[in-house]
Amino acid sequence: MTNPDQTGLSRRGVLATGAASLVAGLPPTPAAHAQTANPAAPEQATSAAPMMDVSLRVNGRDETLELDTRTTLLDALREHLRLTGTKKGCDHGQCGACTVIVDGRRINSCLSLAVMHEGQSVTTIEGLGAPDNMHQMQAAFVRHDGYQCGYCTPGQICSAVAVLDEIKAGVPSHVSASLTEQPQATNMEMRERMSGNICRCGAYSNIAEAMAEVAGSKS
Repeated sequence: MTNPDQTGLSRRGVLATGAASLVAGLPPTPAAHAQTANPAAPEQATSAAPMMDVSLRVNGRDETLELDTRTTLLDALREHLRLTGTKKGCDHGQCGACTVIVDGRRINSCLSLAVMHEGQSVTTIEGLGAPDNMHQMQAAFVRHDGYQCGYCTPGQICSAVAVLDEIKAGVPSHVSASLTEQPQATNMEMRERMSGNICRCGAYSNIAEAMAEVAGSKS
């Protein structure tokens, strides 16, 4: 026969309560305390997300947006301006599907906050050309089948346009023969510079041919 302790609980009762608590995934609690529920913790007050007005020049138009300061440039373009040509792929800066041109330089818009680009000029695939008035790089992609599923294509084209501008400006790459001489738009040079844009369909050769055509027309 088990003797109850001073709390009125027997050893057998305590052990049974503890075992039941473990099975339920709860910390063992004496039965005497289990009858008294702890008062609910007061809800923590949540502060409103900080907002800021951001002015951008997007595809030649001045835009002012009130944005959560944590909003990426990619989400500002897609969700607030409805420019959905720019794609969200990995959202980690690894695939290049979100590439846009900011003040003449290509960037991964998923890695950049919109507030960082106050007053800057942003060009998306919609700003390069339209179906009835295509940019020469867009037209070259069509002629050379530089796409298959097309998801990465907007980022590929924006990056390709910026790559040729980089070469023209004399910006060297990892495969440039010289850091002081003008780089050339060779196949290797363009492939190296485009290596951050992933095409999961594998249209790389056709993309390189399209770029080579445009590079030749500019030389």
